[in-house]
Amino acid sequence: MLRVVFTIVLPLLLPTALYLLWLRFRPNAAAVGPEEGGGGPALPWFWLAVSGAVLLALVLLTISIHFGTATPGVYVPPRWENGRVVPGHIEPLPRR
Repeated sequence: MLRVVFTIVLPLLLPTALYLLWLRFRPNAAAVGPEEGGGGPALPWFWLAVSGAVLLALVLLTISIHFGTATPGVYVPPRWENGRVVPGHIEPLPRR
């Protein structure tokens, strides 16, 4: 669950959260808004969504490239042995 939060949810929401923090703490935060009617400035939802999607793609690409290394060996699937389930594992290749 934590992996999903860090690899999917956080990259999607980070640009919006940073933009909202910037709006809150910018030096001219006393400005009324774009139309003098209050309510604050209009949010650029399209660009926030695009930047979140780009950040998500970069995170997933980085994870697949740097952490997706193959383990050398032979995969042995789970099996039933002596009344117990032996979990699947990877056995190292025999030395030549």
